[in-house]
Amino acid sequence: MPPAECHAMHGPRPTDGPEAYDLALPPTIRFGPGRAAEIAAVAAGLGCTAWLVGGRRSLVESGGLRRLEADLAGCGLASRVVATTCGEPTVEQVAAAVAGLPRDGRAEAVVIAVGGGAAIDLAKAVAALATNVPADTADFDAAIVDRLEGVGRGIAIDVPPLPLVAVPTTAGTGAEATRNAVLSCPRRRFKKSLRSPLMVPRAAIVDPLLAVTCDRATTAASGLDAITQLVESFVCRFSRPVPRALAIDALPAALAALPRAVEHPDDVRARATMAHAALMSGIALANSGLGMAHGVAAALGIECGTPHGLACAVLLPIAVRANLAAAEADFAALERAAAGGEPRSDREAAAAFAARITRLCAAVGVPLRLRDLGLERRRLGWLAENSGGTSMRGNPLQLDPERLLPILEAAY
Repeated sequence: MPPAECHAMHGPRPTDGPEAYDLALPPTIRFGPGRAAEIAAVAAGLGCTAWLVGGRRSLVESGGLRRLEADLAGCGLASRVVATTCGEPTVEQVAAAVAGLPRDGRAEAVVIAVGGGAAIDLAKAVAALATNVPADTADFDAAIVDRLEGVGRGIAIDVPPLPLVAVPTTAGTGAEATRNAVLSCPRRRFKKSLRSPLMVPRAAIVDPLLAVTCDRATTAASGLDAITQLVESFVCRFSRPVPRALAIDALPAALAALPRAVEHPDDVRARATMAHAALMSGIALANSGLGMAHGVAAALGIECGTPHGLACAVLLPIAVRANLAAAEADFAALERAAAGGEPRSDREAAAAFAARITRLCAAVGVPLRLRDLGLERRRLGWLAENSGGTSMRGNPLQLDPERLLPILEAAY
């Protein structure tokens, strides 16, 4: 095709403005107190049989399972629990769940995840592997590892997963809007993601009332996980316009609401603010990226068994300080948004933001030193060597193990 015709068909080549980007998010999002009552109706539009995945406490022990089963039956859906978790999902746990899935009726099934980020990640893995791994596979463990980024054979999730309805019961990971499932493997000592654009849930139902029963520690850690994701997706080297807009809009309210949610668990307004922040953080990170806090958190979880939210909470002030010079203008913008636009230089505003984050972590009772998580000083080198992956590549300051180690030593 001649250049003039090509130009006419596709329009002029842009010389300024945002770079091209994609935006992926759940096609259906229902947010607000009481929206959990709509789970069954939403699921009925996606399948004929409901496979339930949840946290042992949030789904089974809370009494919510019986109500959900009744609601599903009222919408004409038979249901069964196919997997539960009481911690972050492992390769072994996912393999057992997928191996035990019914072989008949898979094409009509909708997966419903009720729980924190771990339960939703478990459900995303089950939904994806149910369609991408043959039911007669001899070794589900190996089949899963082969599809994890960075450790297996790089087999893609290229068949659409079963439709997934994600219902978070904590305000933290934003897993209801992301395209990956984080799985750990204690035996092989790694924590890696099963990742595909196809894994974004078909529906997210975010009801802040479901988080009211979260204890103080869970509220603090999950809330700081959401705040970490908002911050890191904003300053990320791969940040994009829509994620940045979502992050800078949601962050100021979240910074103010988290202490209220911790101190007053029945404060529905604070809970709603944090649930919204978590949802926005999930959309932001899925379409932008993260940074050092998440890059180190995975290795810290393997080494010390530190829950993901707590690891990110401890690492956030460390990561902000480490990146101050590399992302000064971005941190300054976040501080001005949080402080109501105080006229300061970028350097002063960025430093004030770092101080604000440190005060917040202290106020909600999060440890401020790596040693407080049980990490031994002699393992700092291992931690530096094993921190990285997709999250670390987005960090404003490029950190190899040699540059990361002194940062970790200073925070020990």
